[in-house]
Amino acid sequence: MKKRGVIPRAAARQWRNAASKASTGERLILLALGALLLVGGTSARAGNLFGPQPVPDWVKTAAQQKLPEFHGNPKAVVLLEDTTYTVDAKGQAVEHVRRVVKILRPQGREYGYAAVWYDKDSKVLSMHVWSIDPAGHEYSMKDNEIGDVGQPGEGGELYSDERAKVADPPGRDPGGIVAYEYERCQRPYLAETNWEFQDELPRIQQSFTLALPAGYTYTTTWARHGKVDGIDMENHSYRWEMNNESAIDLEQVPLSPGEGSQAARMTVHYAGPGLGEPQDGTWVGIGEWYAGLERDRLAASPDIAAKAQELTTGKTDFYDKAEAIGEFVQQKIRYFVIEMGVGGYQPHAAEDIYRGRYGDCKDKATLLSAMLSSVGIHSALLMVDTERGVIDPEDPSIAGNHMIAAIEIPAGYASPKLHSVVTAKTGKRYLIFDPTWEMTPFGQLEHNLQGSYGVLLEGKDSQIIQLPVMDPTLNTIHRTGTFDLSVDGTLKGSVKDMRFGDVAVGRRRVFSGQDEKKQKEYMNDVIGGDFTGASMTGLKVENVDTLDKDLTTSFDLQASHFASFTGPLLMVRPRVLGRYDLSVDHKPRHVEVNLRETMQGTDDYDIELPAGYVVDELPDPVKVDVGFASYVSSTEMRGRVLHYSRRYTVRQVTVPASKYDEVQQLAAAIAADEDSQAILKRAN
Repeated sequence: MKKRGVIPRAAARQWRNAASKASTGERLILLALGALLLVGGTSARAGNLFGPQPVPDWVKTAAQQKLPEFHGNPKAVVLLEDTTYTVDAKGQAVEHVRRVVKILRPQGREYGYAAVWYDKDSKVLSMHVWSIDPAGHEYSMKDNEIGDVGQPGEGGELYSDERAKVADPPGRDPGGIVAYEYERCQRPYLAETNWEFQDELPRIQQSFTLALPAGYTYTTTWARHGKVDGIDMENHSYRWEMNNESAIDLEQVPLSPGEGSQAARMTVHYAGPGLGEPQDGTWVGIGEWYAGLERDRLAASPDIAAKAQELTTGKTDFYDKAEAIGEFVQQKIRYFVIEMGVGGYQPHAAEDIYRGRYGDCKDKATLLSAMLSSVGIHSALLMVDTERGVIDPEDPSIAGNHMIAAIEIPAGYASPKLHSVVTAKTGKRYLIFDPTWEMTPFGQLEHNLQGSYGVLLEGKDSQIIQLPVMDPTLNTIHRTGTFDLSVDGTLKGSVKDMRFGDVAVGRRRVFSGQDEKKQKEYMNDVIGGDFTGASMTGLKVENVDTLDKDLTTSFDLQASHFASFTGPLLMVRPRVLGRYDLSVDHKPRHVEVNLRETMQGTDDYDIELPAGYVVDELPDPVKVDVGFASYVSSTEMRGRVLHYSRRYTVRQVTVPASKYDEVQQLAAAIAADEDSQAILKRAN
């Protein structure tokens, strides 16, 4: 699905691989580099190139203002950002934006690129770019120095009509000023626009002006910010200002949430005679709007119905039938995207998706719905965002970037296999499933969606729902090992690692999609985190493609100098391998703690001690339970065998900032236990 406001990546082929891994700022760099390729590498760096638009007074005024004291050390600052959103009598809109940025640090150069995206339903009417370098030299970029870059197909994307006007102005150095102004004509898919007035940069002056034709009305909703009334500017124009907004600085924050979950925004819904069906700015209104997009797309053709019947032959249980169809769409329909205009939101017809055996997220959810309906199971589409927290229950909007499925569970039906279940306000229960995420077992939900919100698209019954958080026992690691310790400190033995759920995804991808060399490199990196001078042999992997069974990895291990001598004593680490890293700092906490996923990890290791040695001292047992997580471990002697066991359980995906001291307590207990040593001495 399209996510409005996301700037497309560089079109130049040589930048594609880098762009797929880039941060937001890096993507802007790649965009500009791609644009320079397209315009022949020209820029205004050779000297002052004054086009028809010299640096305007509003840029100079913004550049001369005194900067306040900033919290932290920002890379750049937005001095000015003014947006005017003008709607005409037919519901068409023109967006006019002025933006001025000052570079504060060398790392802030990435914010000096100017980029404006558009697609077939929008058009950049004008764009002007200026800059003032640190020495005060003024530059105005010519039209032929502004590139036009298309978005490449990547990550399963065959084609998108999103493009961007991109410029690489001179003067992008600390102390330099970059400004641009543009007008963009839009045909809004929904009578909605968003003002995102907070991001990773501090903002000094910013405003949003809404200009409506006679007879139009509007409403606003707010995400992560209290409601602010607009100033009536007369002539059906309204203005909001948000000055001196602090940056969302998560760069040095451990266990940080996503930036999108912290950023404040205002959503405007407007209504009037030129819009056709009215929009009321509610979740129900969004659902009814989407019902128009998916109408006639959900019909099950004879081929679809026949396949659904084939998959469910002999199955009478609701879960078994839903699972058979769900796994078919998940595994056999390739993720592939063709997006143009409203097609970023509107699914293709189920028949076309089935015939081609490919589609994007909303297509796969649509085909799933059509196939389920042909065997008497109702389902609905569910709009979510792949970053937890972006969708705010207090802010009805189409801010989500992903579509999954909500499968209605028959009244009174019960099964121990039902895990990812929500109950709607109507009393209906739904099994939440993402047919796009090919590594999550049916009936479960990938970790980044758990605990977030989604829009259940059920026409008049549409509503916001909170997605469930999975039980820790559905996402597990169980490591076991049996070892012999030599007098010289060498450890030899065998290891078995069993994983189920999202914690197995990384390894499943390696062992299903990489060659043998890459697989060995991966496993060497795994054991390299706990040993020096270790070697692995006899690697065996089971159940790589069987999602409802443990991914099992077993191998033989030899590690020299595992135990170390301190005088007559021999120091041995009972925890042979595997870490549960929980990075923390000791600074005041202002944002929630992202524990990422619920899970349960267990380790059981037996080390047979060398002849002639006995235990002098064992680590103390550990038992910490802070509610959202717990950790227990013990070390004991069983004859001549040193036995170590532990269990780490995470029960919540996010924790309030007020509980950060408990997170620190848990992290300290885990770190101390993982590095603890058993002390051996020679027997008398």
